[in-house]
Amino acid sequence: MKARDILMLEEKACFDFFINEMSQRNETYGLILDNTGNKEASSIASVGFGLSALPVGVERGWIKKNDAKNIAVKTLKTFARNIEHINGFYYHFLNMYTGKRMWTCEVSIIDTALFLMGALTAGEYFGGEIYELFEEIYSRVNWRWYLNKEKNQFYMGYTKERGFWGSWDHYAEQLIVYFLSIVSPTYSVDVSVYDSFERFWGEYNGIKHIYTYTGSIFTYQFSHAWLDFRNWKDKYNVNWYENSVNASKTNWSYCKDNSNVFKTFSEVSWGVSACDSPKGYKGGFGALPAKEFKNDGTIPPYGAIGSVAFVPDLVYPTVLNYYSNYPKLWGKYGFKDAYNLDENWFSKIYIGVDKGISLLMLENHLSGLIWEIVSQNKYIQKAFSML
Repeated sequence: MKARDILMLEEKACFDFFINEMSQRNETYGLILDNTGNKEASSIASVGFGLSALPVGVERGWIKKNDAKNIAVKTLKTFARNIEHINGFYYHFLNMYTGKRMWTCEVSIIDTALFLMGALTAGEYFGGEIYELFEEIYSRVNWRWYLNKEKNQFYMGYTKERGFWGSWDHYAEQLIVYFLSIVSPTYSVDVSVYDSFERFWGEYNGIKHIYTYTGSIFTYQFSHAWLDFRNWKDKYNVNWYENSVNASKTNWSYCKDNSNVFKTFSEVSWGVSACDSPKGYKGGFGALPAKEFKNDGTIPPYGAIGSVAFVPDLVYPTVLNYYSNYPKLWGKYGFKDAYNLDENWFSKIYIGVDKGISLLMLENHLSGLIWEIVSQNKYIQKAFSML
């Protein structure tokens, strides 16, 4: 089988995850599992990716347009009417059956933004009531409340028990937060908040880019699932698309160079990123030139696949390797979350955001659909013009 055919199978399998692992209950309709290892916990980020998947499904012929519209309407009504929010922000994890907060999880600005980008994508594609529901939900998000005014940076997290903590003080996956917050119709923040985070330049094997805290590859991908940076530079002359191209190349080069350290790492097994591991979910996996990461040899297939719109020539042979040589890595929803040859371990689960970034970046690579839809939105157009 050719690599492109495998990628098409993967994209459809990712779509199936979002359709099959979605709540059908009236009060929680549209909530989507965070991962298949826990049938109670949904994540609002999963929902954002799932809403964005609907136009892909329609255009690919995997779902009828009216059925997809019905899912989008009912999902957004759930979030507009039934799901608890604080100043418009949602809890990171919600119970699939009740819609209530899971554990003592945070009210999350980044996950709310990921959800909003899904609502925006569905609204822009389907229009009508779906766009009106997006506007309603978007308009009540009080970005100013989540802003540390002394630092002019958004806080990292908030809980009622702890208050605010941390800050988005350097580049990572949060670009969508600035695009949404500076053009809010109700609670906009000053454009200078985009200027307030650090840009740390690093180099690995002669390739330079602005790196993220752990160098986890998803941080160079998530905002790019929706925002088309290909022909745009900001006031600092930075092209974030090219930055992610270079970050993908360095991740590939790092794995190639460390193939003697970890059995899983190679030029056809790369994309070090936050994922499931032999010791549970780990968010600290990454690659140079980042400074803060610790690897155990685990590789998630989504790491490379999420970079297919950046470096397809590196992704295609990698996908062929995964599919051809590791049958345990493939299942109901395509590639499972991760594997580790040093531990002879293959993940048994699928994680929503990992399936989501795979699906959207595959479609952007194949057709540019999500980029095209989002680029038509008036808020996104305005944000690009302001930054």
